[in-house]
Amino acid sequence: MSIVHLRRARTSLVLDARGPGLPRVVHWGADLGPLTDADLAALVDATIPPVVPSSFDAPTVLSLLPEASAGWSGRPGLAGHRDGRDWSTAFRLVDLDVSDDAPGRVASGGEAVRVSDGERDHDGAGAARMTVRAADPGAGLSLTIEVTLEPAGLLTLRHRLRNDGDAPYELRELTPVLPVPAVATELLDLTGRWCRERSPQRHPWPMGAWVREGRHGRTGHDATLLLVAGTAGFGFGHGELWAVHTAWSGDHVTYAERRPTGEATLGGGELLAPGEIVLAPGAEYATPLLHAVHSATGLDGLSDVLHTHLRARPGHPHTPRPVTLNVWEAVYFDHDLDRLTALADRAAEVGVERFVLDDGWFAGRRHDRAGLGDWWVDEDVWPDGLQPLIDHVRSHGMQFGLWVEPEMVNPDSDLFRAHPDWLLQVPGRLPPEWRHQQVLDLAHPEAYAYLLGRLDAVLTGHPGIAYLKWDHNRDLTEAGHAGRPGVHAQTVAVYRLLDELRARHPGLEIESCSSGGARVDLEILRRTDRVWASDCNDALERLAIQRWTGLLLPPELVGSHIGPERSHTTHRVHDLGFRAVTALFGHHGIEWDIGAISAAERAELTAWVALHKRLRPLLHAGRVVRVDHPDPAVQAHGVVAHDASHAVYAISRLTTSAAQTPGPVRLPGLDPARRYTVRLPAGVPEPAVLQLTEPGWLPAGVTLTGSVLGTVGLQLPALHPEQALLLEATAAA
Repeated sequence: MSIVHLRRARTSLVLDARGPGLPRVVHWGADLGPLTDADLAALVDATIPPVVPSSFDAPTVLSLLPEASAGWSGRPGLAGHRDGRDWSTAFRLVDLDVSDDAPGRVASGGEAVRVSDGERDHDGAGAARMTVRAADPGAGLSLTIEVTLEPAGLLTLRHRLRNDGDAPYELRELTPVLPVPAVATELLDLTGRWCRERSPQRHPWPMGAWVREGRHGRTGHDATLLLVAGTAGFGFGHGELWAVHTAWSGDHVTYAERRPTGEATLGGGELLAPGEIVLAPGAEYATPLLHAVHSATGLDGLSDVLHTHLRARPGHPHTPRPVTLNVWEAVYFDHDLDRLTALADRAAEVGVERFVLDDGWFAGRRHDRAGLGDWWVDEDVWPDGLQPLIDHVRSHGMQFGLWVEPEMVNPDSDLFRAHPDWLLQVPGRLPPEWRHQQVLDLAHPEAYAYLLGRLDAVLTGHPGIAYLKWDHNRDLTEAGHAGRPGVHAQTVAVYRLLDELRARHPGLEIESCSSGGARVDLEILRRTDRVWASDCNDALERLAIQRWTGLLLPPELVGSHIGPERSHTTHRVHDLGFRAVTALFGHHGIEWDIGAISAAERAELTAWVALHKRLRPLLHAGRVVRVDHPDPAVQAHGVVAHDASHAVYAISRLTTSAAQTPGPVRLPGLDPARRYTVRLPAGVPEPAVLQLTEPGWLPAGVTLTGSVLGTVGLQLPALHPEQALLLEATAAA
């Protein structure tokens, strides 16, 4: 077989696939440059661990699927059995294919294979792929491992297991795993809850396993978007890092493990319930994709790889992201055509481009205790249907969007009364209610057909619906299907429903909302066009939520709205400037009753919307940078054009601190050799505090080199807590 070297975008992957067992990862990390056959052979020899006392008599090496038969005593890569037999495997390599999407470059077999495009990064080269086929005839199992190094440097892994035996095989775990070098000594991941998603936590990486399991039947408010291992003290702009993301919207596991024998690994996959996956003879199971990223330039480097990869997808939104008004916090369930058309008039005046009618339009839905499942327009509230409102919105040149929550059902609904058998449940009892809801079993063919038919009818019967806000407001608890665990089947069915709906309605955009940010992962984003990061529109809370959601997702995929002066969820009060600066960096929108605001507020809001539109080409295509500032009371971030000609930064004061002024704030990401003029953006109000404390350079701006701005920084005004300053940097011609 081969020693394989894949290179893309400053990343190298070297695998020893000479057999007879499964390939082992010799190196995953920084680009090693061009290597000869002799170099690769020497590298493999130089990285084989020694034989140590009180251990196996031959070196133990870690493969892409850790096995006890190879001496691995950590978390297994595969766990399963066939009626108590075939519980341990010893896979042997059968075949290996290595290919490159770049024209005229294909390689496989031989003593060494080099698929190297590190010099060209990702400008024109396709992905490099390796497919490994292995078998264990004694256990009656075949394994296929798919490894892809994407043009941006993103590494993806998927395992496929087939039952070649003559009896069923119960699968309990199948997890792709990657090794991490010993220099990674700290871990960072994210947790959270409703209205406080993406809360970071970090600690030293001890011996043993740090395991993050999601058992919500959805990705979860507490899901770690990325599990990051890095060198001591890493930050946004410095440190070497390795990270993984499990792309799955159901129950899942992501973990980091360090063994006393010296190995350190990152892994992730689906979290299976007992009996959930039983492979019949000839049947196959495929794991979710495990996305893996290396960065030599801190957390921003990880984000740069992920954002570049996501923006290169064929299905990534390629039209300007429309400024969106969602009416929920304006009207709640109080739907009235005259009030909503007046709100649409105001929305058009301030520059809104998409108007979304939220919960409350369908049969019996006057509150959150009834109606879910009855997906037809409530004639008592909308005697002429939704089309008059849709037409009015579109007459202003705005798109029309609609809220749905198809996977859920209220017990107080015609659907529930007619089909109580269409629920995810354990036989004989219902799961506890959550927000007065139960969950429809989409793996039930009739329930699936009903939902697809009703959603299709709503879209077909209302020309002009361009967008669905797809909500999902509860965990899947005791989620049974036909007497067996049903989360896997439910997740697959949801994906199929989204795929079919979009196939029937080309151009339809869908938002993944799940009580806010509880369904944010790269698999749901293959079928949706943005996520709702949180139900919390409090600008102070949103600063952190958006900062850490942006670790995985570029700004244009994250809904970021200006809420009302007093937050619906926290009751904090913020001025419009702070709310607007916070919401500027994302898929911009408004969640506020703008029909009730003053003329002065309306004029200021119009200016902020206009500024977003002017900056949108930069915000939704540039590189995200975040500032490692020593004062935790200060949060700063920005977006820099890829040619470094233009940048915008936001500096926010979160609270008071021991220092009266936080010291200069560095502006990262600029070209060190170019000169930049930094000033307040024209056309928007300045924070009132600037009139008292502004530094001498601020009124007219300042011109300095990128090196000075990134190394020394700028002294800023003494902002009050919960105030923000926006700065625009433009390179000299």
